[in-house]
Amino acid sequence: MPKVAVIGASAMGSALCRPLIDTGWDVSLWGTEFDDAVLDAYAAGKPHPATQAPLAPHVKLFRSRQLEQAVKGAEVLAICVASVGLPSITERLAPYFDRVRAVWLTTKGFVENEDGQVKLLAEAMAEIAARQGVKLPPVVSIGGPVIARQCALSEPTATVFASGELGAAIHYARALRTDYYRAFPTDDVIGVEVLAPLKNVYAIALGVTEGIQEATGAPQSNLRAAVFAQAIREMSLVCEALGGRKETAIGLAGVGDLEVTGISGRNKFFGMRLGRGENPREAEAQMRAAGHTVEGVPTTPLALKIVEQRATELLDELPLMQAVAAAVAGEVDIRTVLVSAALPAYPAEIPVKEHQGSWSPEWDPTRPHLPWSIARLFNRFRRS
Repeated sequence: MPKVAVIGASAMGSALCRPLIDTGWDVSLWGTEFDDAVLDAYAAGKPHPATQAPLAPHVKLFRSRQLEQAVKGAEVLAICVASVGLPSITERLAPYFDRVRAVWLTTKGFVENEDGQVKLLAEAMAEIAARQGVKLPPVVSIGGPVIARQCALSEPTATVFASGELGAAIHYARALRTDYYRAFPTDDVIGVEVLAPLKNVYAIALGVTEGIQEATGAPQSNLRAAVFAQAIREMSLVCEALGGRKETAIGLAGVGDLEVTGISGRNKFFGMRLGRGENPREAEAQMRAAGHTVEGVPTTPLALKIVEQRATELLDELPLMQAVAAAVAGEVDIRTVLVSAALPAYPAEIPVKEHQGSWSPEWDPTRPHLPWSIARLFNRFRRS
């Protein structure tokens, strides 16, 4: 029986225990110093405080001081902590990297190093491991549309396992296959690692449309659809610019993940608060007090910064990302800029630039034209 040490009793870490147990793994769930309330609930036979989903049976619980016992004999370390805590967790786990076969990563976000450079998560972990004098094992980044509660309740779930070692992604996708949990392996690590945090940024924007609808009573389905389409366009552009594949953006890791997060994720609910006119800092503080981490808040400025550092020419193509970033920072009321960010002011000018010269003279949009009725009379006169 293979053993996995799940690092972090988060909603996602707890949920991952369900398919692990159901596929015969020996599962240890280690909680950080911030997970005591969750472990207390589980020890008392109660569900996860945030998701209200029960923990899978036979999972062994370990407190923060019991890391050595939790990882002993593990084939896999499955890291399931918030992105802000990943650097410190990586440092704590570094002494155990040479003892395991692989590291799984459900964390979504970016990491800014001491030099101000924004890194993808696997990049940041490799740098930290190198400073500790150890080599990072193959990393399997887990992305895609997974609502933790539904996974924990064995509801049908499709996800993506991405690794530079494609064989590792395939191996573990097979190892976790159940009637309700299926993982699609890929070697597009960059694509999955870029799209996973980006969808949190854009889910905030989708939530804003629903908040506006609640506040005004006026349906915003048209605006939501425009926001969704613009979000996918921007996610695809950033994914490809940073080295990922555009097709990954239109699959589970992109469209699928944004769809599910925009319907019921924490970032969507944060966006709804902004759409109702709440202060972003107060809204986040209230959600955090209720045990809900809004990953999109720290992720948004880092997403903008990594584009500035690696694909500056793309900035003008990302009005929605910039609107969310300004709103999260408290610089603007997103309700005043969302429409212009989702609906280009002059959308008909886009194909003029992209398809220059591909039309007949009668329809050439780059030339001035007489009104059609006058032009028709002129043409008749000229023919006569």
